[in-house]
Amino acid sequence: MTVVPDFSRTLLKPLGAPSGKVETFIEVPFTVGERSIRPDGIIAVTRAGKTWGAIVEAKTGPNALEPDQMNAYLDLAREIGADAVLSLSNHFVTAASGYPIEVDRRKLRKVSLAHWSWVNVLTEAVVVREHRGVSDPEQAYVLGELIRYLSDPRSGAVAFDSMGPAWTKVRDGARARTIRRSEPEVDAVAARWDDLIRFLALELTKDLGRNVKQLLPKREAQPAARRSALCESLESTGVLYAELSVPDAAGALSIAADLFARQVSVSTAVEAPRDGRSKGRVSWLLRQLGDAPEGLRIEARVARTQSTLATTLGEAHAEPGALYPESDKEIRSFLIAMTTPMGLKRSAGRGSFIDSVLDTTKTFYADVLQALRAWKPPPPKMKKPSPEEESQVPADEAANRLPPPDIARPAPEESGAPTDV
Repeated sequence: MTVVPDFSRTLLKPLGAPSGKVETFIEVPFTVGERSIRPDGIIAVTRAGKTWGAIVEAKTGPNALEPDQMNAYLDLAREIGADAVLSLSNHFVTAASGYPIEVDRRKLRKVSLAHWSWVNVLTEAVVVREHRGVSDPEQAYVLGELIRYLSDPRSGAVAFDSMGPAWTKVRDGARARTIRRSEPEVDAVAARWDDLIRFLALELTKDLGRNVKQLLPKREAQPAARRSALCESLESTGVLYAELSVPDAAGALSIAADLFARQVSVSTAVEAPRDGRSKGRVSWLLRQLGDAPEGLRIEARVARTQSTLATTLGEAHAEPGALYPESDKEIRSFLIAMTTPMGLKRSAGRGSFIDSVLDTTKTFYADVLQALRAWKPPPPKMKKPSPEEESQVPADEAANRLPPPDIARPAPEESGAPTDV
């Protein structure tokens, strides 16, 4: 972080750190009262004579953050005037899950608390090096070594590799319609699902070089509300759901894992053009999906009705009329969906639930969403003057107008002098 300014700035700016000189220190001892505290690290950023500081605690592998330890660091931060306490571990934090553990919120009045997953740090390092570029060879080498280290399983900075011990019971219970939202296993799988979605967003961010984010409806903005909604969905329909926003994409990525039907579905909704008729709107979509998989499901959503017209992409290419509504109706939007069999295994790898979600989402984006372009209305056209308006142009103004290009100019008089063109 001290050697590669672009990398440190990317990580520290969201924490409120200024742009300045970065210094880092390892295992600095402090004494608070009669207690000796030795955090894993200190980050200091100095600018214009002022210093922003953060206390760092890091855990690797399966090691978990401890509430007593983090509360002690919050006390230390207040004692020494640090601005933030930062933790790193293999827990994936999302807007839905909040901080990984419970802490005394009263200690956050003057000190901010933040968390990074190791995969998040690895993702930002890859984005800086591969997509934004590091011109200095020494900086590029140091950042490359960090990426090589964190990518090695022996580093303890593991990727998302398991749905947790509750997965099998919830998976089978959803199939049999026997699970209840109040069961702790259902809550655990719901939490792990959001961790998987966050990991998926980081994977797409690393692949695309753009920040992919999870979208949450307002009613699920709070962690407890989000968890409750997922548990209710598991009990009633057996479905886990999420939505990701990709910058400049034609639509959001909607992801649904149906544990009852054992299918993973990834879809996007795009607005239909507002001009032309339904036939032209269908042609507009099919032209963009020329190389997409034939098994895609296409739905045409018709104005002023709840019904939809649906077919596969292959059938739509052969008979586009299957998507045409009645003559007095118009298509307002399209839904494009890809469905694949759901993996059943708890741990990552071939045949796993995790890999089926990751692979289906990435395939859908590569084969479908990245080729789609949202419809935009054409620019307004310049109005042409009518013959009546042309006849009302003043004579002196008409004389100053250039002749149209297709009207021949009179030939110049023959003389030895050059002719101006």
